[in-house]
Amino acid sequence: MTLTLYAHPFASYCWKALIALYESGTPFTFRLIDLGDAASASELERLWPFKKFPVLINGEKSVIESTIIIEYLDLHYPGPARLVPVDATDALDVRFADRFFDNYVQTPMQAIVSDALRGDRRDPDTVAHARANLDTAYAWLEGRMANREWVSGDHFSLADCSAAPALFYADWAHPIGNAFPSVRAYRARLNARPSVARTIDEARPYRHFFPLGAPDCD
Repeated sequence: MTLTLYAHPFASYCWKALIALYESGTPFTFRLIDLGDAASASELERLWPFKKFPVLINGEKSVIESTIIIEYLDLHYPGPARLVPVDATDALDVRFADRFFDNYVQTPMQAIVSDALRGDRRDPDTVAHARANLDTAYAWLEGRMANREWVSGDHFSLADCSAAPALFYADWAHPIGNAFPSVRAYRARLNARPSVARTIDEARPYRHFFPLGAPDCD
């Protein structure tokens, strides 16, 4: 049965699912959703009334939320290596790291980006708080990555699928400074991994959408 992913190539949470699909080599159909197009937005709304992507469709089955999509793929369409470990204790650490990147890197990054879209209704306090949270996240991650290749265990996992878009865009919104060499090196390893590099390249035509102005890098 053909899998269909409803997503946008530039959206960070869509990256998570795309990276997992590319890691596993699972065939799928990509359905681009343009929220600026009424018909496209309505199509997504029919699948999920909150109009959030990605959404994975497998026959009559709808799978919502990027983390759940990756868990679903790992169960039903496993690749050469599992993205969520079989060992329950190891799996907990992977899931924790996934939540860390979503809640403590993606969320403040998106607060900074969203503020740039507010026009003359900017909120400097919100941005300052988000930047402080990102610095705290970078500092915590620096300690964790000092002697690691991947963020959880010895192998690329769900946690790294989450880390790749989070750190990619966070560095654009609030640069990862020289005080965090292990984080910078980890981001570079992620960007160089074929599944991530492919996702980055597919998003290049949409960089003009980044409201802070995409930097001339990556």
